[in-house]
Amino acid sequence: MPIEVCWDTTAEQPPARVAAWRSMNAVVRGAKDEWLALFAEDAVIEDPVGPSGFDPEGKGHHGREGISAFWDLAIAKVERFRFVIRDSHAAGSEVANVGTITTFLPGGYRVDTDGVFVYRVGDDGLVTSMRAFWEVERAMATARRVEG
Repeated sequence: MPIEVCWDTTAEQPPARVAAWRSMNAVVRGAKDEWLALFAEDAVIEDPVGPSGFDPEGKGHHGREGISAFWDLAIAKVERFRFVIRDSHAAGSEVANVGTITTFLPGGYRVDTDGVFVYRVGDDGLVTSMRAFWEVERAMATARRVEG
């Protein structure tokens, strides 16, 4: 399976950008344990930020146990991912990536999710926070059946 993370950047990068790259790379390969190891024990994922079908209360997924459950709910059910990062802004211990995540779902459906994806890392390089700013309704409006 080809790696589907498109990001025009150089090799030497700030730690948060490196962590974001590793996260996307693990997701496209379906490497759950590798992905979980990128997160600090007390990390929080908000994807998307606010209430959603993935997080009805909008409080995020906390700790590795909560993040593992998020994988099972939101990532494991997707047949294939493609990440296209069009811009990236690193500052301090954070990076904000602007791009599109394309998900290929069972039944031959494709959804394109445009958003801003913000990663924060600790001094050890582990992700302490990942916040994804995207609109559910806008993403669902792109849903379409695709051939083979």
